[in-house]
Amino acid sequence: MNHVGHCLCGAVELRVTGAPEAMGYCHCATCRSWSTGPVVAFTVWKAEVVTIASGAEHIRKFEKTERSQRMFCGRCGGQLMIAVPTLGLVNVFATTLPTLAFKPALHINYAETMLPIRDGLPKLKDFPAEFGGSGELLPE
Repeated sequence: MNHVGHCLCGAVELRVTGAPEAMGYCHCATCRSWSTGPVVAFTVWKAEVVTIASGAEHIRKFEKTERSQRMFCGRCGGQLMIAVPTLGLVNVFATTLPTLAFKPALHINYAETMLPIRDGLPKLKDFPAEFGGSGELLPE
C-alpha cells in the first residue's frame, strides 16, 4: 500500500510504500517540546520506502543529536518526519499520513510521560531493545 502526506501548506509531499515497522506513541521531552503536545503519534518505516515526491527544496532539518534528523517545511513549519540514520529508519508522524490506519502497538519513553494513558498497550521506559533501548516495561 502507498500513502501520501504533505506539510501544512502542501509545499512538501512525501510518500511511503508498504507497511510501517512500528506504530505507537512517544512521550519523550524532546518530542513533546518540538510538537508542543503531551504525546506524539509515530509510524516508523525503513528509510528506503520513504521518498520526497516534491518540495525537497523546502525541507529544513534540525539535528539535536546524530541519532535524529528532524525535518520540517521551511515555508509553513509543518513537521514531516524524523530520520534515524543509525538505524536506517524514518519516523513519519501519523498525522502526516491521513490515509494510514493508525494502529498503535506500544508507548515509548513512558518514563517521561506527562499524560498517563491507560489503554492496555505496553509502556516502555525508553526504547525497545532492538532500537537501542533497555526494553524495560513500566506498569500502566
